[in-house]
Amino acid sequence: MSPKNEKVTVDVDGHELTLSNLDKPLFPSGFTKGDVIDYYVRVAPVMLPHLRGRPVTVKRFPEGTSHSGFIEKNVPRHAPEWVRTVTLPRKGTGWGSTRTKSDRDTTEYTIVDDLATLTWLANLASIELHTPMWRAGADDSPRSPDLVVFDLDPGHPAGIVECCKIAGRLRERAAQDRIELFAKTSGSKGLQCYGRITSKRWPADRSNEYAHELAEELEQEDRALVVSRMAKELRRGKVLIDWSQNNPAKTTVTPYSLRASKRPSVSTPVTWDEVAQSAEGGIDLLAFGPADVLQRVEQMGDLFAPLVK
Repeated sequence: MSPKNEKVTVDVDGHELTLSNLDKPLFPSGFTKGDVIDYYVRVAPVMLPHLRGRPVTVKRFPEGTSHSGFIEKNVPRHAPEWVRTVTLPRKGTGWGSTRTKSDRDTTEYTIVDDLATLTWLANLASIELHTPMWRAGADDSPRSPDLVVFDLDPGHPAGIVECCKIAGRLRERAAQDRIELFAKTSGSKGLQCYGRITSKRWPADRSNEYAHELAEELEQEDRALVVSRMAKELRRGKVLIDWSQNNPAKTTVTPYSLRASKRPSVSTPVTWDEVAQSAEGGIDLLAFGPADVLQRVEQMGDLFAPLVK
């Protein structure tokens, strides 16, 4: 590893990048900026297909995760000219409205289509990457959603075990509508279930409505464990099925993204057998760090690959 504060110039797929502060710890555990970049470069083959075409919101922590970071939607002004961007209306300004880069009611997002862009973002201490359930087309206009997501958020003392129980029920219910769900950890305390809905050709609001309907249905079946309403006072000891992440203006942490915590954790695709084992065994078997994820990818490949075919 290079001495602290030394700058290193590298070529990434024909693009020149200057990397800096590689020895700077970004996590209290000692995981450095160089480690962050190395992880994203190594996981890129399976992560990039889930990023391509999707506007990215990043959470940056230049001083490390023990300090306050910030959310960044607009592409930084010093971005290389080869970085792809898309300009979209801000929340509440009218989806699909006319957009101009000079319009203060728009946001110019980064699109991570290649390794060079992912490496560049990692060098900016972009720990977390979040993306919506839709992609931008060739003309930069938002396409209809290709994914539906159920974000399972446990309220203490409920945890990942309770999320696993609800995930299994969601999987069975979505299958009745011919939607195959795939699970991943949030990288924090929850679980997320994704389904590919491209063949249904739903408009932007339909996927949100569908997720809401299923969340309410499961709440009615098990009010002791499930809640579909957002009020925090309703969540204690229950699992919130957050259906609102399907709103076109919202994002969910991207598969394989790091999460900002004391120790680096990763939003990790998991098998349904693993989900069932946690649910039945009553213990958390679904906590993974960067090294774990790279090993899993080597052994299992991308468990979320069916979502991008």
